[in-house]
Amino acid sequence: MRDITLGQFVAGNSIVHKLDPRTKITIMLLYIVMTFLVKRIYFFAIPLAFLIMGLLLSRISLKYIGRSLKPIRFLLVFMFLLNLIFTGGETVLLDLGFWKLTLEAILQSFFMTIRIVLLVAGASMLTLTTSPIALTDGIEKLLTPLKVFHFPAHELAMMMTIALRFIPTLMDESEKIRNAQMARGADFESGNIFRRVKSMIPILIPLFVSSFRKADELATAMESRCYHGGEGRTRMHQLRFTKADLFALLISLAFIAVLIVLLVLFK
Repeated sequence: MRDITLGQFVAGNSIVHKLDPRTKITIMLLYIVMTFLVKRIYFFAIPLAFLIMGLLLSRISLKYIGRSLKPIRFLLVFMFLLNLIFTGGETVLLDLGFWKLTLEAILQSFFMTIRIVLLVAGASMLTLTTSPIALTDGIEKLLTPLKVFHFPAHELAMMMTIALRFIPTLMDESEKIRNAQMARGADFESGNIFRRVKSMIPILIPLFVSSFRKADELATAMESRCYHGGEGRTRMHQLRFTKADLFALLISLAFIAVLIVLLVLFK
Protein backbone atom coordinates (compact mmCIF):
# COMPACT_ATOMS: atom_id res chain seq x y z
CA MET A 1 0.00 0.00 0.00
CA ARG A 2 2.87 2.37 0.72
CA ASP A 3 4.13 1.76 -2.83
CA ILE A 4 1.21 3.52 -4.55
CA THR A 5 2.55 6.74 -6.09
CA LEU A 6 -0.46 7.77 -8.19
CA GLY A 7 -1.66 11.10 -6.78
CA GLN A 8 1.63 11.93 -5.06
CA PHE A 9 3.61 15.03 -5.96
CA VAL A 10 7.38 15.31 -5.70
CA ALA A 11 8.47 18.94 -5.63
CA GLY A 12 11.30 19.83 -7.96
CA ASN A 13 12.88 22.51 -10.11
CA SER A 14 13.31 20.56 -13.34
CA ILE A 15 12.17 21.55 -16.83
CA VAL A 16 9.19 19.18 -16.61
CA HIS A 17 8.11 20.60 -13.24
CA LYS A 18 8.13 24.12 -14.70
CA LEU A 19 5.94 23.26 -17.69
CA ASP A 20 2.40 24.58 -17.78
CA PRO A 21 -0.01 21.94 -16.40
CA ARG A 22 -2.12 22.26 -19.56
CA THR A 23 0.95 21.32 -21.57
CA LYS A 24 1.66 18.28 -19.39
CA ILE A 25 -1.94 17.09 -19.56
CA THR A 26 -1.94 17.49 -23.35
CA ILE A 27 1.37 15.64 -23.61
CA MET A 28 -0.08 12.87 -21.44
CA LEU A 29 -3.03 12.54 -23.85
CA LEU A 30 -0.63 12.44 -26.79
CA TYR A 31 1.41 9.80 -24.96
CA ILE A 32 -1.73 7.67 -24.50
CA VAL A 33 -2.52 8.02 -28.21
CA MET A 34 1.08 7.09 -29.00
CA THR A 35 0.83 3.97 -26.84
CA PHE A 36 -2.43 2.83 -28.44
CA LEU A 37 -1.14 3.48 -31.96
CA VAL A 38 1.52 0.79 -31.50
CA LYS A 39 0.57 -2.34 -33.44
CA ARG A 40 3.80 -4.30 -33.16
CA ILE A 41 5.66 -5.08 -29.99
CA TYR A 42 9.02 -3.64 -31.06
CA PHE A 43 7.41 -0.26 -31.83
CA PHE A 44 6.95 0.19 -28.09
CA ALA A 45 10.54 1.43 -28.17
CA ILE A 46 9.21 4.86 -29.24
CA PRO A 47 6.85 5.54 -26.27
CA LEU A 48 9.46 3.92 -24.00
CA ALA A 49 12.10 6.35 -25.29
CA PHE A 50 9.65 9.21 -24.74
CA LEU A 51 9.03 8.07 -21.15
CA ILE A 52 12.76 7.71 -20.42
CA MET A 53 13.38 11.20 -21.81
CA GLY A 54 10.68 12.56 -19.49
CA LEU A 55 12.25 10.78 -16.52
CA LEU A 56 15.67 12.22 -17.27
CA LEU A 57 14.36 15.75 -17.76
CA SER A 58 12.15 15.63 -14.65
CA ARG A 59 14.93 14.15 -12.48
CA ILE A 60 12.38 11.78 -10.95
CA SER A 61 14.01 8.74 -9.44
CA LEU A 62 13.32 5.47 -11.22
CA LYS A 63 12.28 3.97 -7.87
CA TYR A 64 9.06 6.02 -7.98
CA ILE A 65 8.10 4.41 -11.27
CA GLY A 66 8.98 1.01 -9.84
CA ARG A 67 6.79 1.71 -6.82
CA SER A 68 3.90 2.75 -9.06
CA LEU A 69 4.09 -0.61 -10.88
CA LYS A 70 4.44 -2.77 -7.77
CA PRO A 71 0.76 -2.58 -6.67
CA ILE A 72 -0.45 -3.73 -10.12
CA ARG A 73 1.93 -6.69 -10.44
CA PHE A 74 -0.92 -9.15 -9.84
CA LEU A 75 -3.02 -7.40 -12.49
CA LEU A 76 -0.10 -7.66 -14.93
CA VAL A 77 0.28 -11.38 -14.25
CA PHE A 78 -3.48 -11.90 -14.58
CA MET A 79 -3.66 -10.00 -17.88
CA PHE A 80 -0.63 -11.89 -19.20
CA LEU A 81 -2.16 -15.30 -18.38
CA LEU A 82 -5.58 -14.26 -19.67
CA ASN A 83 -4.19 -13.30 -23.07
CA LEU A 84 -1.97 -16.38 -23.09
CA ILE A 85 -4.94 -18.70 -22.55
CA PHE A 86 -7.61 -17.10 -24.74
CA THR A 87 -5.57 -15.77 -27.67
CA GLY A 88 -5.44 -18.09 -30.65
CA GLY A 89 -2.91 -18.30 -33.44
CA GLU A 90 -1.42 -20.38 -36.21
CA THR A 91 2.12 -21.00 -34.90
CA VAL A 92 1.53 -23.75 -32.33
CA LEU A 93 4.37 -24.21 -29.84
CA LEU A 94 2.62 -26.60 -27.43
CA ASP A 95 -0.45 -28.74 -28.04
CA LEU A 96 -2.15 -30.23 -24.97
CA GLY A 97 -5.32 -31.22 -26.78
CA PHE A 98 -7.70 -29.01 -24.78
CA TRP A 99 -5.41 -25.97 -25.16
CA LYS A 100 -2.76 -24.80 -27.59
CA LEU A 101 0.07 -22.45 -26.79
CA THR A 102 0.84 -20.30 -29.81
CA LEU A 103 3.53 -17.77 -30.63
CA GLU A 104 0.83 -15.18 -31.35
CA ALA A 105 -0.60 -15.66 -27.83
CA ILE A 106 2.81 -15.07 -26.24
CA LEU A 107 3.38 -11.91 -28.30
CA GLN A 108 -0.11 -10.62 -27.48
CA SER A 109 0.45 -11.26 -23.76
CA PHE A 110 3.69 -9.30 -23.77
CA PHE A 111 2.01 -6.63 -25.92
CA MET A 112 -0.81 -5.96 -23.43
CA THR A 113 1.50 -6.13 -20.40
CA ILE A 114 3.93 -3.58 -21.86
CA ARG A 115 1.06 -1.26 -22.77
CA ILE A 116 -0.33 -1.29 -19.22
CA VAL A 117 3.14 -0.71 -17.75
CA LEU A 118 3.75 2.28 -20.02
CA LEU A 119 0.34 3.82 -19.29
CA VAL A 120 0.70 3.49 -15.51
CA ALA A 121 4.26 4.85 -15.61
CA GLY A 122 3.14 7.82 -17.72
CA ALA A 123 0.22 8.62 -15.40
CA SER A 124 2.57 8.48 -12.41
CA MET A 125 4.96 10.85 -14.17
CA LEU A 126 2.14 13.39 -14.57
CA THR A 127 1.12 13.38 -10.90
CA LEU A 128 4.70 13.21 -9.61
CA THR A 129 5.66 16.39 -11.48
CA THR A 130 2.40 18.38 -11.14
CA SER A 131 0.97 19.69 -7.88
CA PRO A 132 -2.75 19.00 -7.20
CA ILE A 133 -3.60 22.72 -7.42
CA ALA A 134 -1.80 23.11 -10.76
CA LEU A 135 -3.48 19.94 -12.03
CA THR A 136 -6.90 21.33 -11.07
CA ASP A 137 -6.21 24.63 -12.83
CA GLY A 138 -4.92 22.86 -15.93
CA ILE A 139 -7.91 20.52 -16.24
CA GLU A 140 -10.32 23.40 -15.66
CA LYS A 141 -8.68 25.59 -18.30
CA LEU A 142 -8.71 22.77 -20.86
CA LEU A 143 -12.41 22.14 -20.17
CA THR A 144 -13.35 25.83 -20.19
CA PRO A 145 -14.64 25.80 -23.84
CA LEU A 146 -17.28 23.26 -22.72
CA LYS A 147 -18.83 25.86 -20.42
CA VAL A 148 -20.75 27.05 -23.48
CA PHE A 149 -22.78 23.84 -23.06
CA HIS A 150 -23.10 24.50 -19.28
CA PHE A 151 -20.50 21.84 -18.53
CA PRO A 152 -19.28 22.07 -14.88
CA ALA A 153 -15.58 22.31 -15.75
CA HIS A 154 -14.38 23.62 -12.40
CA GLU A 155 -16.41 21.14 -10.34
CA LEU A 156 -15.22 18.18 -12.43
CA ALA A 157 -11.58 19.31 -12.22
CA MET A 158 -11.89 19.74 -8.47
CA MET A 159 -13.41 16.28 -8.01
CA MET A 160 -10.73 14.61 -10.13
CA THR A 161 -7.93 16.34 -8.24
CA ILE A 162 -9.40 15.57 -4.82
CA ALA A 163 -9.78 11.91 -5.85
CA LEU A 164 -6.13 11.77 -6.95
CA ARG A 165 -4.94 13.60 -3.85
CA PHE A 166 -6.79 11.25 -1.51
CA ILE A 167 -5.30 8.06 -2.97
CA PRO A 168 -2.03 8.26 -0.96
CA THR A 169 -3.96 9.56 2.07
CA LEU A 170 -6.29 6.56 2.07
CA MET A 171 -3.38 4.21 1.53
CA ASP A 172 -1.61 5.62 4.58
CA GLU A 173 -4.83 5.31 6.57
CA SER A 174 -5.32 1.68 5.49
CA GLU A 175 -1.75 0.87 6.51
CA LYS A 176 -2.33 2.37 9.97
CA ILE A 177 -5.56 0.38 10.38
CA ARG A 178 -3.80 -2.80 9.24
CA ASN A 179 -0.98 -2.33 11.75
CA ALA A 180 -3.49 -1.60 14.51
CA GLN A 181 -5.45 -4.78 13.72
CA MET A 182 -2.25 -6.84 13.61
CA ALA A 183 -1.33 -5.46 17.04
CA ARG A 184 -4.69 -6.86 18.26
CA GLY A 185 -3.83 -10.30 16.89
CA ALA A 186 -5.34 -10.16 13.40
CA ASP A 187 -3.77 -12.46 10.82
CA PHE A 188 -3.74 -11.32 7.18
CA GLU A 189 -1.10 -13.68 5.80
CA SER A 190 -2.08 -17.29 6.58
CA GLY A 191 -4.97 -19.37 5.25
CA ASN A 192 -6.43 -19.89 1.80
CA ILE A 193 -7.53 -17.12 -0.54
CA PHE A 194 -11.09 -16.99 0.85
CA ARG A 195 -9.91 -16.70 4.43
CA ARG A 196 -7.46 -13.96 3.51
CA VAL A 197 -10.19 -12.00 1.71
CA LYS A 198 -12.48 -12.40 4.72
CA SER A 199 -9.69 -11.16 7.01
CA MET A 200 -9.70 -7.85 5.11
CA ILE A 201 -13.13 -6.92 6.53
CA PRO A 202 -11.62 -5.48 9.76
CA ILE A 203 -9.62 -3.13 7.51
CA LEU A 204 -12.30 -2.17 4.99
CA ILE A 205 -15.01 -1.17 7.48
CA PRO A 206 -12.83 1.30 9.47
CA LEU A 207 -11.39 2.57 6.17
CA PHE A 208 -14.87 3.38 4.83
CA VAL A 209 -15.78 5.13 8.09
CA SER A 210 -12.53 7.10 7.99
CA SER A 211 -13.12 8.04 4.33
CA PHE A 212 -16.56 9.47 5.03
CA ARG A 213 -15.21 11.33 8.06
CA LYS A 214 -12.38 12.87 6.02
CA ALA A 215 -14.83 13.82 3.25
CA ASP A 216 -17.05 15.54 5.80
CA GLU A 217 -14.07 17.37 7.31
CA LEU A 218 -12.96 18.50 3.84
CA ALA A 219 -16.47 19.78 3.03
CA THR A 220 -16.58 21.70 6.33
CA ALA A 221 -13.13 23.19 5.69
CA MET A 222 -14.16 24.32 2.19
CA GLU A 223 -17.39 25.87 3.46
CA SER A 224 -15.57 27.68 6.28
CA ARG A 225 -13.34 29.27 3.64
CA CYS A 226 -16.43 30.43 1.71
CA TYR A 227 -15.81 28.08 -1.20
CA HIS A 228 -18.75 28.17 -3.64
CA GLY A 229 -17.35 26.89 -6.91
CA GLY A 230 -15.18 28.42 -9.59
CA GLU A 231 -17.25 31.50 -10.36
CA GLY A 232 -15.39 34.69 -9.53
CA ARG A 233 -12.38 32.88 -8.10
CA THR A 234 -8.89 34.31 -8.61
CA ARG A 235 -5.57 32.47 -8.63
CA MET A 236 -2.30 33.28 -7.00
CA HIS A 237 -0.36 31.79 -9.92
CA GLN A 238 -1.60 32.50 -13.44
CA LEU A 239 -1.04 29.85 -16.09
CA ARG A 240 1.14 31.00 -18.98
CA PHE A 241 2.48 29.22 -22.04
CA THR A 242 6.19 29.65 -22.64
CA LYS A 243 8.65 28.64 -25.33
CA ALA A 244 9.46 25.54 -23.27
CA ASP A 245 5.80 24.47 -23.47
CA LEU A 246 5.75 24.92 -27.24
CA PHE A 247 9.01 23.01 -27.58
CA ALA A 248 7.68 20.16 -25.42
CA LEU A 249 4.51 19.89 -27.51
CA LEU A 250 6.51 19.87 -30.74
CA ILE A 251 8.73 17.06 -29.42
CA SER A 252 5.64 15.02 -28.49
CA LEU A 253 4.13 15.53 -31.93
CA ALA A 254 7.46 14.58 -33.51
CA PHE A 255 7.46 11.25 -31.62
CA ILE A 256 3.92 10.52 -32.83
CA ALA A 257 4.86 11.48 -36.39
CA VAL A 258 7.85 9.12 -36.32
CA LEU A 259 5.63 6.32 -35.00
CA ILE A 260 3.00 6.88 -37.71
CA VAL A 261 5.68 6.87 -40.43
CA LEU A 262 7.09 3.59 -39.10
CA LEU A 263 3.60 2.06 -38.94
CA VAL A 264 3.00 3.02 -42.57
CA LEU A 265 6.39 1.73 -43.75
CA PHE A 266 6.25 -1.57 -41.84
CA LYS A 267 2.65 -2.68 -42.23
